[in-house]
Amino acid sequence: MKPPAGLSWSSLGSLVATAVVVRAALQEVLPPEAHGALRALLSRAAAVFAHPTDTVVVHEADANGVPNELYEAAQLYLGAHCLATAPALHLHKPHGVPEPVASLPDDHVAHDTFRGVCVAWRSQRVDQVSAAFSPFGGSRGFGAPGGFGLGGRQQWCLRLEFPRRHRDVVRGAYVAHVLAEAEALRLKMRERKLYTNNPGMYCGGVGVMDDHRMLWSSHAFSHPSTFDTLAIDPALRDGIRDDLLRFVRRRDHYARAGRAWKRGYLLHGPPGTGKTSLIAAIANLLEFDIYDLELTAVGSNSDLRGLLVSTRPKSLIVVEDIDCSLGLFDRTEKLSSSPLSQDADQSEEDQGFPPHGRRERISLSGVLNFVDGLWSSCVGERLIVFTTNHVDRLDPALLRPGRMDCKIELGYCKGHALRVLANNYLGLADNDDDCEPADNDRGRYEELMGEAERLLDEVHLTPADVAEVFMGCDGDGAHAALQKLVDDLNTKRLAHKCAVSKAGDV
Repeated sequence: MKPPAGLSWSSLGSLVATAVVVRAALQEVLPPEAHGALRALLSRAAAVFAHPTDTVVVHEADANGVPNELYEAAQLYLGAHCLATAPALHLHKPHGVPEPVASLPDDHVAHDTFRGVCVAWRSQRVDQVSAAFSPFGGSRGFGAPGGFGLGGRQQWCLRLEFPRRHRDVVRGAYVAHVLAEAEALRLKMRERKLYTNNPGMYCGGVGVMDDHRMLWSSHAFSHPSTFDTLAIDPALRDGIRDDLLRFVRRRDHYARAGRAWKRGYLLHGPPGTGKTSLIAAIANLLEFDIYDLELTAVGSNSDLRGLLVSTRPKSLIVVEDIDCSLGLFDRTEKLSSSPLSQDADQSEEDQGFPPHGRRERISLSGVLNFVDGLWSSCVGERLIVFTTNHVDRLDPALLRPGRMDCKIELGYCKGHALRVLANNYLGLADNDDDCEPADNDRGRYEELMGEAERLLDEVHLTPADVAEVFMGCDGDGAHAALQKLVDDLNTKRLAHKCAVSKAGDV
């Protein structure tokens, strides 16, 4: 047997003897309590050489101060999944978010496990000017807690440490997992908005974020309408819900088919049949924002395109009463003959346009391109919803598949809608045995309900009309409200018969 290369038997013996002497000296010098700590330290050092680790450094921003989305996503992910038992954490409550958001403090470590791989996240400061973390795009910044002054040159970073043999899993699947989970958390915690376009504004080419703030004003969206409270036919309601849920799951399908990830809905029917309530229920079901587009406030086709590309994903773009907002003239006619044509005698300043050059008003062709043109593919995961009381007035080109994919007619109140409204306003759940009328006279309730249902087959009454009757009887009891509805229906039926009789006599 030969000694290791570069060593002789004599030198190897000297090395072993030295190790024995050092070991004996340490045992005599160090207290017994330190022996275990020393052995653990040496074991960890040996493990590092036996199982080397890799490190991924995630800075919060680059050298130009542009925020790093991965850093923000990682902090949001760690706050939701890895800091439940942490001895210390940062808490931040953004405006409009119901609960505080946790993040990893400086010089602390959080551990996570993914597909059996243990990883460690370590928060540190490094020398670099930047804004600090906020899961919603804000920053600690100057003067804020944990921020820095004008002369500061530090920023935060996260060090992701993991076994080198699992490099592909961590850099690929785990990082993608963190980004996806963080995006889901943002959507869950965000405050949904109702946007409306600002009149007289147009894109100035200063960036998407600035364009959005300039073109749209917003308010917090909070509407109680759900699919369970909609007074429409149950088969129609379930079909709409299934279609919506199928749409949001089929991103890859739209990409394979070569189509923009959007869908158009046309809601039509008499006033008061629940078109606006359905829009709110759709937004609540999908957790989408709403962009209420007022076409009469849009100056030109190019401005309309600017509004389109400034909208964000996961949103409904709504144009209510489109037959009133847009002159649906024949596209072969001259623009000057259109109701939307600019009056030659009206000054540009009066219309909110800049004085350099005359601008055309929007045309039907511009709206068609808005719905289904090249610009419509710029932002994905959107629904375009038009409403009208008179579908027969709309140009057929607007109604073809690809523009309005789903046409939904909302009609007058019938039996099922009446029972939904009774549940909403009177607290009478038709399928709940524990929810009885106030006087427990179920037979009388069913008698009045049946009579009202029969009358609704003869008399046209919208869900809004029925709701108004129930609202007017608030506090009078369920029987009084149903009796009032039956009386009103009988009155309307008699009035209709008299009108028909007089028309026949003439």
